[in-house]
Amino acid sequence: MKALSHTFSSVLMSCLALALALTSAPSRADEALAQVIARVKPSIVGVGSLQKTRTPPMNFIGTGFVAGDGLSVLTCAHVIQKLLDANPDEVIGILTGQGEAAQFRHAKVQVLDTEHDLALLRLTGAPLPALALGDAATVREGQAMAFTGFPLGTLLGLHHVTHRATVSSLTPVVTPSDNAQRLDPRRLAQLKKTPYIVFQLDATAYPGSSGSPLFDPETGLVYGIVNMVYVKGLKEAAISAPSGITYAIPGSHMQAIMLKNK
Repeated sequence: MKALSHTFSSVLMSCLALALALTSAPSRADEALAQVIARVKPSIVGVGSLQKTRTPPMNFIGTGFVAGDGLSVLTCAHVIQKLLDANPDEVIGILTGQGEAAQFRHAKVQVLDTEHDLALLRLTGAPLPALALGDAATVREGQAMAFTGFPLGTLLGLHHVTHRATVSSLTPVVTPSDNAQRLDPRRLAQLKKTPYIVFQLDATAYPGSSGSPLFDPETGLVYGIVNMVYVKGLKEAAISAPSGITYAIPGSHMQAIMLKNK
């Protein structure tokens, strides 16, 4: 009996040790994502403006990422429009690097596609590391994704933040409102067009996340670009009580813009 009891105790201790090791050791998926994050961060930039008389002179309100030949930056049209509306005379560009080491590079607005909420910026000077675009038509519901950007912009500084995401639905870009009084002119104009499909994500994003690349956590291939969150109640709720529902424009629309503007 003593020998049997000793054997049982040994097996139990071995099982406990194995369980502890499994829970404490990072999974293969975690390791893959960590490696992908390190690889994509140099290609993800802040999008903002420079005004030398302002304190601080550099300001950014959104995210973008480098694609193509390393001199093209993709972001959201509403990010650029907000910068232009604030001060048309400001110098628009990108912020590279991280934290206090951030540097500003001037960029020319090459394309502003408001229908798909996409903008293409063109840099001068040396190219930056570029991210590759995957085939958005292969994305399926339930697929794991991640996105990296700068949530809340200057409030958190130029420090890359990565969120995991799940593609929860492939849904039309505009869903008719249940109340006709909520149909503003912009929504009505969109309803008159043929709706295109966007990715609905089970993920939390914030205003500064707009323009973040949506990528495969194992390969780093970009399949979309984060462009909006579902807001419950007032606009401020996007920060204080995020809904956990985020939308992304499929990469096929980005590829179309890139091909037209080679």
